[in-house]
Amino acid sequence: MNKLFFQKFKGLPNREAANRLKLEGYNEIPSAKKRSFLKIVIDVVTEPMLLLLLSGGFLYLLIGDTQEALMLLGFVLVVIGITLYQENKTERALEALRDLSSPRALVIRDGEQKRIAGRELVREDIIILSEGDRIPADGVILENSYLLVDESLLTGESFPVRKVTWNGKSNIGDPGGHDLPSIYSGTLIVQGSAIAKVMAIGTDTQIGKIGKSLKSITTEKTLLQKEITKLVRNFAVLGLFLSLIVIIVYALTKGSWPQAILSGITLAMAMLPEEFPVVLTVFLAMGAWRIAKKNVLTRRVSALESLGSTTVLCVDKTGTITLNKMSVTKIFAEDEFYDLDQKIGKPLPEKFHEIVEFAMLASPKNPFEPIEKAIQNLANITLSKTGHLHENWQLEKEYPLSKNLLSHCQVWKSPDGKKFIIAASGAPETIADLCHYTKKQQQKLAKEINLMAKEGLRIVGVAKAFFKKTNLPLKQHDFNFEVLGFFGLTDPVRPNVPAAVKECYQAGIRVVMLTGDYPQTAQNIARKIGLLNPEKYITGQELQKMTENQLAQHIKSVNIFARIMPEQKLMLVKALKRNGEIVTMTGDGVNDAPALKASHIGVAMGQRGTDVAREASSLVLVNDDFSSIVVAIKLGRGIFDNLKKAMSYILAIHVPIAGMSLAPFFLQWPLILFPVHIAFLELIIDPACSIIFETEPIESSVMNRPPRDPEKPLFGKQAIILSFLQGLGVLLFVLFIYSIALRQGKPEKLARTLAFATLVIANIGLILTNRSWSKTILGTFKTQNKAFWGILLGTLSVLAVTLYFPLFQRLFHFTSLNKEELLIPLIVGFLSILWFELLKFFNSSNIFRKNK
Repeated sequence: MNKLFFQKFKGLPNREAANRLKLEGYNEIPSAKKRSFLKIVIDVVTEPMLLLLLSGGFLYLLIGDTQEALMLLGFVLVVIGITLYQENKTERALEALRDLSSPRALVIRDGEQKRIAGRELVREDIIILSEGDRIPADGVILENSYLLVDESLLTGESFPVRKVTWNGKSNIGDPGGHDLPSIYSGTLIVQGSAIAKVMAIGTDTQIGKIGKSLKSITTEKTLLQKEITKLVRNFAVLGLFLSLIVIIVYALTKGSWPQAILSGITLAMAMLPEEFPVVLTVFLAMGAWRIAKKNVLTRRVSALESLGSTTVLCVDKTGTITLNKMSVTKIFAEDEFYDLDQKIGKPLPEKFHEIVEFAMLASPKNPFEPIEKAIQNLANITLSKTGHLHENWQLEKEYPLSKNLLSHCQVWKSPDGKKFIIAASGAPETIADLCHYTKKQQQKLAKEINLMAKEGLRIVGVAKAFFKKTNLPLKQHDFNFEVLGFFGLTDPVRPNVPAAVKECYQAGIRVVMLTGDYPQTAQNIARKIGLLNPEKYITGQELQKMTENQLAQHIKSVNIFARIMPEQKLMLVKALKRNGEIVTMTGDGVNDAPALKASHIGVAMGQRGTDVAREASSLVLVNDDFSSIVVAIKLGRGIFDNLKKAMSYILAIHVPIAGMSLAPFFLQWPLILFPVHIAFLELIIDPACSIIFETEPIESSVMNRPPRDPEKPLFGKQAIILSFLQGLGVLLFVLFIYSIALRQGKPEKLARTLAFATLVIANIGLILTNRSWSKTILGTFKTQNKAFWGILLGTLSVLAVTLYFPLFQRLFHFTSLNKEELLIPLIVGFLSILWFELLKFFNSSNIFRKNK
């Protein structure tokens, strides 16, 4: 679309657009309502742990223990408060993600093009649409070039429909049918481009009228969510079974059913690891937000589970490995090379003017593509004082790039209307084909191209033709083209890519580069970024001739795929998956969508990617930078590591709590724990696992180990055993303290106080030791975690209140501890986890690497 066209449309003034946004609201379909405060409270109270707390509180009221009842019910309010905080934090993270991942729209406002979130479109906005875009609002077409739209979302018809320009009168009708000027929100552009005027937004659009049904859509649980659900269910069943036994045994032996039920509730609370699903939700939501801050948006939460398992990273060269900022550095015309880099500041010789002229004529006047921009810049610099720019010529017809012909052709009419000039640009072999080159000419051409390709240049051919008839042909091949020459363009490698590739290799991740360029160009780039085996490559033609087994064999050692068509990416993904690889694939075009969807993790480009590619992907790369993918993989591994640490801690701390609830029945001791004690511990456990471990810095070694096996569960046998042994160690030390106190004739309250204080200190020790399974506690202090210090201070403060304030002493069945007695929990609590610290030290974390 030419420069004159854009001058016709200034678009809405920014101020007017802002006013309309305030008056008419956002261009979005109302989503499911956020949970109200009352709804959250009801949801929290109906959780098993809270139901047990409420049951205990009401039982205490029945037996007349008002203080104990109020204490338990007070804990219910505190837990609700913590949950509300977590809910708000998670919702804010998700809300921010929704804003970031809102579909983008290219609008003209105040005569300038700008990208905005699709939700910020207003009526009468002028929008620019290209192939692969999802249309953001209902509107009418003001200008279009070969526009075909897939309206199957609204009509159910799979065939795309042809669009025409609006006559300025007709209203938006119903979708479906050819040669209509109207477009509809949510539909896809499968070919061509257009400029359109927005006529309806939000609920006034066709899709908005049926949008209410979208609220009921639910997503399937991920494998990790299913695993956690199963784990919680198994613990709950076991806890319920043991609780029933305790209730029956206690009632039959001591004759007190209320006390028996309270004992059963205590054990059920001790056995139920209800923190698991909460932690998973918080970690995944906050993890997605943290990755978004590194320019990677998460469209599917399951991608966070798979990131750490990636074994092969397939990336596009242009725009991902390179900057996608082209500049012309070499020209070949009339059998001569001209190096622009070596002739900076010198005028371009006349013999090269014609190729620049026709390259300019083959490109849009207001280009978006980096190659076309580079050619325009060159033409403006070298031809500005010549008669080669033809600003008064009129664009008559355009022959767009297609799958079958990789060239773009434009027909220009002279001011007197008697002459047509045809300019074509595209892949060199396509230009040679248009000019009907002989085999001998093609061989000579190949040699010239290879000289440029070996320098890592992107090569574009240019041809010209003339036409005098009034009826232009339907195909480019019907013109009598003549080759003018070729441009060599450089696209600099992103500065941080070599380091990112090196980090991938350290992490056991293989990097595969895909490009539509010549093999020699790809090899040059591969050497610059440190890609392994740069001497080996497979071209798209070779790929097409291979059987599935042949490709699966060759792909094991080849890391460069050149002259690849987007459709062939799917073949590569399937071959890699057949070899047992976990594939992360990048893509940006409509034809990349099948490969993105077939890969384990599809990564769409945020800047140059189409909406189709984004919707088929799991992640969206906001800045199109290769290193951001590597950062995302690193964060994904870190999220999974910290999730494992949190789960290990939860499992470990529940072992002594459950053991202390059961021990009195087998050893004929007085009760150690009451519901109030477990409620107190839950106030430490919940924020510890969902805040401390979630904010734990990623360990430096996370990218120095092989990818995680996705077939292995969150907890392997080794992890479960080690977590259980951690908890068992704490349990034995606590029971030892309790039993010694009873044997020495100490009062029951003092024995309980010593045991509980020891458990609280040991709990702090469990948090510390699980912050890292490879570094000792002293090593973890080198990495800051402000959340830990806040929770540590709060825990010790509340423990001090329960030990030394008479009211709380009565509620917790405690007594004060003197200085000597206070040292016992401090020393024994940390001794209980000392064995695990020694194990980490002496094994140099080998045992843990295997588990990870």
